[in-house]
Amino acid sequence: MEKMKALGCFLLLSLLFSPFVSTFALTDAQASFIARRQLQSLPENGDLPEDFEHKVEVKHTFENNRLKRAYIALQAWKKAIYSDPQNFTGNWDGPDVCTYNGVFCAPALDDPSMTVVAGIDLNHGDIAGYLPLELGLLSDIALLHINSNRFCGIVPKSFNKLSLMHELDISNNRFVGPFPKSVLSIPDLKYLDIRFNEFEGELPSELFDKKLDALFLNNNRFSSSIPETLGNSTASIILFANNKFSGCIPSSIGKMSDLQEVIFLNNDLSGCLPPELGFLGNVSVMDISGNGFIGILPKSFSELKSLEILDIRNNQLTGLRAIFPITSLLR
Repeated sequence: MEKMKALGCFLLLSLLFSPFVSTFALTDAQASFIARRQLQSLPENGDLPEDFEHKVEVKHTFENNRLKRAYIALQAWKKAIYSDPQNFTGNWDGPDVCTYNGVFCAPALDDPSMTVVAGIDLNHGDIAGYLPLELGLLSDIALLHINSNRFCGIVPKSFNKLSLMHELDISNNRFVGPFPKSVLSIPDLKYLDIRFNEFEGELPSELFDKKLDALFLNNNRFSSSIPETLGNSTASIILFANNKFSGCIPSSIGKMSDLQEVIFLNNDLSGCLPPELGFLGNVSVMDISGNGFIGILPKSFSELKSLEILDIRNNQLTGLRAIFPITSLLR
């Protein structure tokens, strides 16, 4: 059990401090070029027309229309790739999309007799390019993992059509712009990882109304305050670290009964810590270091019976010994 806890802490730290370093890292000029090409490819409204696939000429025949749609999407994605040093997408040719590297097929949820593309995993491919609108045709995928690549530009609006998506991991890339609001329309999304990108601006308040299990926002350029809707979140782990969030931690956080790990490390948060933090009876890891918190550590912290790691360094807080007279916690 202790080994498992130690492993969990190691994995958490790796999420915070270990971005993928590409051998073929893009220059800012190259990233800007790819992002411009994506913007030039978008229609006026920035979204995918409902009847788009009927306007695309396809010479192959397919087992069903959903595999045809997947073929159109994957061919468009291949054309949007500018560098693939490992030739990961080298076999993305022909109508048998289920044999493409990184593409996984399974029986359709609504019709088990029909085979569909159910997931895509291009993790650590070191691929440079952008996400085309046509990816919205992949309406059967439950997971999309593209972490540790060199994808640039924005997350297209057409992602709002990926209604079966459960896991979306686009971390360790070079995505830009505001928070990708198209993902808020994915009804059953449970896992969202957008860490180590260049997203900026505010977080939409609706984000914390989604029934997520895990949310990784760390190492971007988000600014402004954290929405008061934070307390509505069902997530067990949330990472806010290494952004530019300011203001106070919302007092509503005390309602997050499922929360186990929360990291506010290295932001511009300030003010007094809300006593409602002491209501988080299931939290085992809490890191508020590297901010501008002041005052006395709330006495309610003594109620954090599951707490194993507490880091309050580089703030102006007092009262730790009064709250934890005997403790094995990390500072």
